[in-house]
Formats: sequence, C-alpha cells, structure tokens
Amino acid sequence: MTDRPVRVLIADDQALLRGSFRVLVETTPGLTVVGEAGTGAAAVELAERERPDVVLMDVRMPQMDGIEATRRIAASPAAAQVRVLILTTFDLDEYVYAALRAGASGFLLKDAPPEDLLTAIRVVAAGEGLLAPSVTRRLIAEFARLPEPDRPVARDLVGVTEREREVLVLIGRGLSNAEIAGHLRLSPATVKTHVGRLLGKLHARDRAQLVIVAYRTGLVSVPNP
Repeated sequence: MTDRPVRVLIADDQALLRGSFRVLVETTPGLTVVGEAGTGAAAVELAERERPDVVLMDVRMPQMDGIEATRRIAASPAAAQVRVLILTTFDLDEYVYAALRAGASGFLLKDAPPEDLLTAIRVVAAGEGLLAPSVTRRLIAEFARLPEPDRPVARDLVGVTEREREVLVLIGRGLSNAEIAGHLRLSPATVKTHVGRLLGKLHARDRAQLVIVAYRTGLVSVPNP
C-alpha cells in the first residue's frame, strides 16, 4: 500500500470547467492535479510526460477529440499505466461505445454530483472500470448492433476456467463484485481474485474492457425484445 496521492490530469477545452475540476480535486485529500490540457493533443503529450493515474477527458475538444486522445494514450508505452475517465455532457451511445473501445476505463456525465466524480477517480485509479448508471443498458444495446464478423469467436477465451467464465458473464451484465459474490455464493475476496485473473488472461486494462470482451466473444448476448 502507498500513501501517494492519486495524480489527476484534467483535459477540457473550457478553462472555467478545468478550473472548477482543479479546485474540486485539489481540495480533496488523497488527490492532486498534475496538469491541465485544453486540447486532445495536449492531453496526450501531458499524459506521456506526467504519467498521471487518471485523466479526466472531455469528448469534444479542438485539434483532437477526447476519443482519439484516449486511443493514443491507451496505445502509448509511455502512458501504459494511465487510465482515462471520460466526462461529457452528451449521454449518447456512440460516445460511450467509442470511448470504451478506445481504451477508456470509465464514462461519467458532467452533471454527476461532485462526490460521484471523486469516487469515479478513485475507482478508476484502483484499476476498476466505471460506467454511469444510465450507460450500461446503452452499452449493451450498442454491442447488440455490432456486425457478427466483428465479434471474436469463443476460442479467444481459451485458458479461462468455467468459474471465471461465470464471473465474466456477470461482469458483462453489470454486476459489482459484491453482487457477483452473492450470486455465486463466493467471498468478495475470491471474486476479486477471479477478476484479477480475467484481467491478466484476457489482457484487459480494467473491468470496463472485460465488459467489452464478454459481449464481443458472444459469452454474453442481448436477448431479443
């Protein structure tokens, strides 16, 4: 364990919002701001240089939008441990799907209460994935519309045990570790172990990407209305 504060980079094209986020983060024990970016390109540069724990990333920014900036950060060896939390005023399917496919670890609307944002930063920094409550069904619906040729086949789950598959199914359905523990009658610690093994075996950065794997492999499907 470490007492090092969670290091946050704020990327938003509106200076007033950046300032508001900075005040919120800097006045919260255990969190600190390491930089601000007003464009997607600047966010990538700062993420690689400062290597924050979490980037608060706006979607709509000049020069390079937040989705492309997230994609570049996720693909950069210099920012391998950096996690991106997408913040937007637009609760739209395409942003959610594109952000998660780009490598974002979470998605939250800007009108969320301040305490929810602070919790989201800590959750994402800890390696968990986070979706706004209103987003999960939208994400599932988006996967239902994916063309079949884009879906990896089930053999991509070779090496995943039956119990791990059960856990992955429930992750894909949006259950928390505590809910999975209750459903499978396991201890929370055991569920956490299974999740950790899934992350390693499936080369996933975090829980949000496990949701993607669950749907894209067909392990979890969306029932017809």
